Amino acid sequence: MKWPKVLLGEVLNPVERPEVPIVGSVYRQIGVKLWGEGAYERETIDGGQTRYRTFSKVETNDIIVNKIWARDGSVAVVPERLSGCYSSSEFPLFSPIKDKLEPRWFHWITKTKFFWQQCDEKSRGTSGKNRIRPEQFLAVEIPLPPLSEQKRIVARIEELATKVEEAKGLRGKAVEEAEAVSHAFLKSLIESEKAQVWAMKYIPEVADINPSRQIAATISDNTQVSFVPMSAVDDITGKITRPEIRHLCEVRKGYTFFAEGDVIFARITPCMQNGKSAIAKGLKNGIGFGSTEFHVIRPKADLLANWLHVIVRHKDFKDAAGAHFKGTAGQQRVPQRFLENKKIPVPPLPEQRRIVEYLDSLQSKVDELKKLQAETKKELNALLPSILDKAFKGNL
Repeated sequence: MKWPKVLLGEVLNPVERPEVPIVGSVYRQIGVKLWGEGAYERETIDGGQTRYRTFSKVETNDIIVNKIWARDGSVAVVPERLSGCYSSSEFPLFSPIKDKLEPRWFHWITKTKFFWQQCDEKSRGTSGKNRIRPEQFLAVEIPLPPLSEQKRIVARIEELATKVEEAKGLRGKAVEEAEAVSHAFLKSLIESEKAQVWAMKYIPEVADINPSRQIAATISDNTQVSFVPMSAVDDITGKITRPEIRHLCEVRKGYTFFAEGDVIFARITPCMQNGKSAIAKGLKNGIGFGSTEFHVIRPKADLLANWLHVIVRHKDFKDAAGAHFKGTAGQQRVPQRFLENKKIPVPPLPEQRRIVEYLDSLQSKVDELKKLQAETKKELNALLPSILDKAFKGNL
């Protein structure tokens, strides 16, 4: 069944609840994520810190619109937990007409491409960075069955969406449990009686941290070298999978230098926690340059690169590194001094080789499961748009 379409102006009323900010009073702020991901609570603000003359208090089931980013799906239905937050004039509010529009029906519409495309079209050509004006937003069309049918379909959508999320959770849990086996094995090994005879050494005793690039200084600018942006390190396998080939003159300045056999370790969040570290192998002419967000650790004679790589990818090491982050939220980095002051176990070389071989075989199984999880997640993510497409065409 094809549902009739109506303008939002037929089912929404503009809402204004202006309040003049008071210096010394604290206001909870609301924001809206892109691509239909919903509203969220931002940082609180003192009334004396805002540049806006008035705020508007939001209530449950209000429709809130980001004027600038509505074209990218920044529209949401306000959930109960955010009732009482405040929005600025950049986030106009609308109230659903109760006997016409079920708020949850509109909530799911905000997650659809046909809705985003209309918001984009209505935003084009307007002044002020393509903002969508309230009257333009109200000219967006949506499918609208009777209220009872809206509620029935919403219940069905949410039933199916819950099953999709449960499937994602189960797949994710399987990967976590499999990976935990590898981490637990290494942890138990390090804490075993046998390991008590292993040397515990500061990393600088067995490796150079961010070594000199003197080698590169003696090489011609026309020499081809490997270039490794952060995206070229696979966080699932811990390997360099998509290196680029550049001329040395293109990357000599402004990038991190490393050589064949070095271990590169992401120092920035969330790349570090995600396991973006790798052994530099197969570098063009034995030389690599990459993101400035890598630390470089060059093993000395008593330390295998593979063993070092196992250590820096272990959960305990990453947790310790995370505890030493410096910088602002979203831009936090592991300082070099963490590596300089960190002790690691250094078994005899034959023991390092034996353990690495076993862990590699175990990790290969985990990596296969991770790849399967990534593929499954992609398939599951595609299910919800398919469900919504059927729902709003009257086929659910």
